[in-house]
Amino acid sequence: MTGIRNPISGVVYTPADRAERYLADGAWIPSTVGDVLRATAARHPDKPALIGDERTVTFAELDGSSDRLAAALLALGLAAGDRAIFQMGTTIETVIALAACFKAGIVPVCTLPQHREVEIGELARQSGARGYFVQADFSRFDLVGFAVSMMERHPGLQHLVVARGGRSAGLALEDLIAAVPAETARDRLAGMPFGPQDVLTFQLSGGTTGLPKIIPRFHAEYLGHVRHLMGLYGMTADSRILWSLPLLHNAAQVYALVPMMLGGATVVLMPKVDIRRMLELIEAHRVTHALSVGPIAPQLMGYADIRRHDLSSLRLFATMSRADTLEEHIGVPCSNLYGITEGLLLGSPADAPTERRHRTQGTSGCPFDEIRLLEPGTETPVPPGQMGELCFRGPSSLRGYLDSAAANAGAFTSDGFYRTGDIMTAHVVEGQTCYAFEGRLRDNVNRGGEKIGCEEVEAYVSRHPSVADAKLVAMPDPVYGEKGCIFIITRPGMPAPDVQELGAFLTGCGLAKYKCPERVEVLDEFPLTRVGKLNKPALKTLIADMVAAESTAGAA
Repeated sequence: MTGIRNPISGVVYTPADRAERYLADGAWIPSTVGDVLRATAARHPDKPALIGDERTVTFAELDGSSDRLAAALLALGLAAGDRAIFQMGTTIETVIALAACFKAGIVPVCTLPQHREVEIGELARQSGARGYFVQADFSRFDLVGFAVSMMERHPGLQHLVVARGGRSAGLALEDLIAAVPAETARDRLAGMPFGPQDVLTFQLSGGTTGLPKIIPRFHAEYLGHVRHLMGLYGMTADSRILWSLPLLHNAAQVYALVPMMLGGATVVLMPKVDIRRMLELIEAHRVTHALSVGPIAPQLMGYADIRRHDLSSLRLFATMSRADTLEEHIGVPCSNLYGITEGLLLGSPADAPTERRHRTQGTSGCPFDEIRLLEPGTETPVPPGQMGELCFRGPSSLRGYLDSAAANAGAFTSDGFYRTGDIMTAHVVEGQTCYAFEGRLRDNVNRGGEKIGCEEVEAYVSRHPSVADAKLVAMPDPVYGEKGCIFIITRPGMPAPDVQELGAFLTGCGLAKYKCPERVEVLDEFPLTRVGKLNKPALKTLIADMVAAESTAGAA
């Protein structure tokens, strides 16, 4: 723990000998995120760091505003190592607040504005947060009033900072910035008691159900993580990155915010997903990199007027799946990606072979990452070409969830590989081992004892010319126990296939007949969880209710 200046109870740190090796090998960067932002601002003071609908902020302005806010937070009584709940959207104020916390050593707890009493209460308890940041105009929901009520329930929450709102409660973010002169702020921040191996942020585990677990990330490892990612995707100081999803997600910080702070890239912020507006922003600001880790790609593939937009500046559009279809639709290089907040990022650059970009999720940009495919529930590697559970360890891999011995006990192999619960196959493409996502453990339909992998069927259904996106769930069946129901979003003006047509198409593709969905339902959009991920339990509930209602009507 010699390199850890400000230890936090419940955090599992990298052993000192391994941390020293990562620093010596260049896997970690021996700096803090605040210091690299200062260095970038010194190199590019007048360059746009952030472009929003309301204003553009240069690197010098971002550096100065975040210095002044950081000093103001310390003046309130917050200190390095304290935690702060964040419920803010995709705005410039969010970036300033995050950067200020990074500089003060205050650890953001990266929740979302959609979280409510259950999540915020539990995360406040787990993290021991003292600060609370909210955005007043995020939605019609009164986030400020909600925050006040949560602070009454959880007295450990002592300092409320409100962005983009009035002064009815809490401290206005802009007032805190204005109250501290720039020189005073720089003097106050000199010699802060934290360093590269200290905690940068508390991210949250993914998943579609249950309360999220807290994932500590650290300054040095996060910077190294992002440097390797930037190399993988060809991001430089000349890059312009479009981001339209929540800024508090780990994805936003590794794909957009830290590349801006570390490498000098410009980030174009879009507070809400709107495909036409997204394409207009790409045109107007000559965006070079765009990514989809949510519902963007299916909506983009359903956008009929794509040829009206000049996308020639785009060097790469990365998406979780179906890069081949997306590339055909938008006419620019696309690649599949894979990312997990626990510390692994897979992808492919724009000039990678088509087979790698379209048929796999790529490979890690970090040469120090170790990846294994194991038989689920064991530590036995699968034979070449066989599916196995993706397990990894490396410079940025999770060492343990915060204060969660029970979760940690089952999360790792005996030699420290993190078990993702995701099923992959390995493919060698031009001498490079790449990994193709095949599905998740337990995400299947058990049809009379035959297990049907949902992702496999979804991938085949999505090849149908009428289908923009598809999700398979289990529906109750009195004979088989479960059968498959496919929920479909169609392409504009295209009719959805019925069960017979879809079955013929799928078997024509080589899919086994028993895997074909036995019911088709059409939706305009899929339900999402509060963290913006697909809510499959909601789809399962929907079809179960439909089946029950039909059974009741039939018996009447």
